[in-house]
Amino acid sequence: MNQPSPAGKGKLRQLATIDPGHFHAALFQREMLPGIAARTFIYAPYGRDLAAHIQRIAQFNSRSVNPTCWTAEIHAGGDFWEEFKASPQGQIAVLSGNNRGKIRRIHELVGMGYHVLADKPWIIEPEDLPELRAVLDLAAHQRVVAYDAMTQRFEITCLLQRELVQTPEVFGSLQPGAGPAVTMESVHYLLKEVAGVPSLRPPWFFDVGQQGEGLADVGTHLVDLVQWTLFPGQAIDPARDLQVTGSEHWPTRLSLAQFQKVTGDAAFPSFLSAAIRDGGLDYYANQSVDYRLKGVPVRLVVRWDFQAGPGARDSEFAAFRGTLAAVEVRQGREQNHQAEVYVVPNNPASQGRILAGVQSKLEALRGIYPGLACAVEAEAIRLVIPPGLRVAHEAHFGLLVQRFLDYVDDPTRLPAWERDCMLAKYSTTTQGVGLARRRLPGPRN
Repeated sequence: MNQPSPAGKGKLRQLATIDPGHFHAALFQREMLPGIAARTFIYAPYGRDLAAHIQRIAQFNSRSVNPTCWTAEIHAGGDFWEEFKASPQGQIAVLSGNNRGKIRRIHELVGMGYHVLADKPWIIEPEDLPELRAVLDLAAHQRVVAYDAMTQRFEITCLLQRELVQTPEVFGSLQPGAGPAVTMESVHYLLKEVAGVPSLRPPWFFDVGQQGEGLADVGTHLVDLVQWTLFPGQAIDPARDLQVTGSEHWPTRLSLAQFQKVTGDAAFPSFLSAAIRDGGLDYYANQSVDYRLKGVPVRLVVRWDFQAGPGARDSEFAAFRGTLAAVEVRQGREQNHQAEVYVVPNNPASQGRILAGVQSKLEALRGIYPGLACAVEAEAIRLVIPPGLRVAHEAHFGLLVQRFLDYVDDPTRLPAWERDCMLAKYSTTTQGVGLARRRLPGPRN
């Protein structure tokens, strides 16, 4: 098999974007990148996904403030993947789109010697877990970086929640008991509008065999945050440290009119036939999972509704419960849909002592996160986060890409625990999906 063109010492590396089907693929190029050439390569089938990707890059190039200067050599057609393998270009491959078969494509790229930055999820089916393990082993052998795009690790509220959970004077230790010590819920909406115009999703998004069920897709972020928050820098052995104890899934039902509105297509495609019932689509995007991670009971819930009600938006809730206090991230109407961090003492009488612990921790963090403060609000202590520390979702990708490129420059910088934690993460999501299907079979197109 042909190998990618070598970059050479001091030579700029080039990006090859493969089948971009999600706007995250374009966000990797939101800014010009150090050490990356302006000329890039795109390999994709003809269609709406490719056109949307090209348009997004053009918008980055034409914006009035800090425009980019990307150029692209486009290879489009049904045989794009074979064409790429026959004459590979670049040294870094970017993948973000349809998830069916993604792990096999990553496997081939790593075998060809590419560094790979791939959006989540890498796998959506339980039977793909052995290939994920093989890919990570091959990447280590090839001395290339295969990196999962866990952007939530760069969200300031997640970073601060992690810091406080790791502060015994504030959190104590993990709360024992029958109930979950960690609870997370993520709520999303299928219909998004910009200036009153629906932001269209590709029809394949509604095929769980191509996009993945809710836990397999966006749930990867939640599972990753649990591991990353509770056990920073520690390897997790899925066989020893993980037990999935329960899981359920249920559909969001879409009428044909709703499907038309959110995709722009006039009819349900044939590949969704197994999910069509009484003229509507059963989209199995909702799921809950209960599991134990190194003995810690965890409960996660992922929900996709069709459209937000008045004043509602995508939201997340995350609670880590300790023996002294719970550390929570709330993002609801009371927070004006902006994520906020709260410390909730278990005993109101201990609030003063815990407040002192929070203030001491924030003082220690001010060199990293300047301007942090806190305020007492009824039963909770809320962190006051300066606007300058809040980074929009799109900008998280820039931070992610910078870290990825640091690893590309020196693959030995990639922490060893990342491999085991990635296996544990996808063991959790795929086992949860498999258990839910056994309890209530859903369509598999």
